[in-house]
Amino acid sequence: MSRLHHESHRMHRINWLRAAVLGANDGIISTASLILGVAASNASHQSVMVAGLAGLIAGAMSMAAGEYVSVQAQADTEEADLARERIELEEDPAAEHKELTAIYISRGLKPDLASKVAAQLTEHDALAAHAREELGITEFGTARPLQAAWTSAVSFAGGALLPLIVAALAPSLLLQQIVAASSLLGLVMLGCLASRVGGASMLKGGLRVAFWGVAAMAATSLIGWAFGTAV
Repeated sequence: MSRLHHESHRMHRINWLRAAVLGANDGIISTASLILGVAASNASHQSVMVAGLAGLIAGAMSMAAGEYVSVQAQADTEEADLARERIELEEDPAAEHKELTAIYISRGLKPDLASKVAAQLTEHDALAAHAREELGITEFGTARPLQAAWTSAVSFAGGALLPLIVAALAPSLLLQQIVAASSLLGLVMLGCLASRVGGASMLKGGLRVAFWGVAAMAATSLIGWAFGTAV
């Protein structure tokens, strides 16, 4: 008895994974860096917390707005291309068939077979066939603005909560060291998790995120130390 061969692919995760990783990564790095920069300027613990909380709220809103605008622009472009393709299919189906046939020929099919494949796919769903083969628009790659916006905002807030909670609980004398260490650990874990979900190297993912986190936290700490005034 034959069994169906099931394959597990990760492309369906690309939209939400990208937004979630970007949001959480930015949440940890920006909030931790802000807290360290303010703390390094000899600001009070209350000032550090206010700056961190303000950074969380502003960052989450900024991420949501930025993701929505950029992904909506992509969605608008896709809709415009699909509308144009729909008109071309109605006005000159023969030319569109030749175009689809040429695409399959360029991918290695013989002309006769390419023409038959193009005809069958056109009969099944002409617009979907041209969207996929000519425009590169697929089900997994379709832009979803609201999904990207909410995912980015929530993931940013979730990431930002780590250094904020640590800063609230850490003693003032060790606040900078504890926030830096815990945030770096969180970044490494996030990078490893994202790479694991995406099927990439966990080590490379963790080191990549950690490098940029250390650079950002060091830069803001240096600025706070250089000015040395309470914010």
